[in-house]
Amino acid sequence: MTIPENLTDLRADPVTASWGDREVMLYALGIGMGDDPMDDNELAFVNEGWITPREPALKVVPTFASVATWNARPPALDLNRVMVVDAQRDITFHKPLPVSATVTADSRWLGAWDKGDKGAILVRETEVRDEAGDLLYTLQGTTFARGDGNFGGPASGQPETPGVPDRAPDLSVDIVTRPGQALLYRLSGDRNPLHSDPEFAAKAGFKAPILHGMCTYGLTCRAVLSTFADWDPSAIKRHACRFSSPVYPGETVTVDLWREGNIVQFEARIAERGVTCVKNGLTELK
Repeated sequence: MTIPENLTDLRADPVTASWGDREVMLYALGIGMGDDPMDDNELAFVNEGWITPREPALKVVPTFASVATWNARPPALDLNRVMVVDAQRDITFHKPLPVSATVTADSRWLGAWDKGDKGAILVRETEVRDEAGDLLYTLQGTTFARGDGNFGGPASGQPETPGVPDRAPDLSVDIVTRPGQALLYRLSGDRNPLHSDPEFAAKAGFKAPILHGMCTYGLTCRAVLSTFADWDPSAIKRHACRFSSPVYPGETVTVDLWREGNIVQFEARIAERGVTCVKNGLTELK
């Protein structure tokens, strides 16, 4: 692969996207909300509440933003798609996400970094505005192209969030994933066969289809929502993390959280395999 020298000048045409309560609830179900059908806190994200009216009638998980404008991307590059995985996500929320909306998304490349034989790191940014033209959220996405290193770019300097404090976590949250969770989550937009096709996953070097990184991203948001955000989506101003190891559907994700003021830092691990699957997690609360 050759990364063009003018990468950061490349821009795609703005993309228009729309969503409604169906997409909002499908995403929440995809990250496991509502597994306990008697849990009122989680039902608020997957059920309109007909008997006891709520205001708002439906809550939106902030990380729904990671799929709401899925087709908004900068110009495509010639990558080895079999070896491409999500590496990091960082979303800043300028306004609470509405249950339904039509938005405009504008995307560009922020840069590319060469990790040699390990691959290439590519970072993109998407600004999403509502119908009034107000900035709704800004998304930075990092792609790890494991088969496209040694292109001659810089080796360091890509955007990163800090590591967690060197002390025991203030809270830990266990989230059990379902064996078929990736098959439901993919209906929110990411149809990459790495998450659904065993043969494709094997070609990519995995023993089975893996859970979407963006699904794991949503799980960490659930952990913050259920603890320090007190189930209030509007309390979350920014949510970011780096994916350090794959999660296999059916595993239990343990999210360890540290809070200092309005900053929550987190990591996530798979106790069964003794691996950390999320690092450099950071949530900024309002």
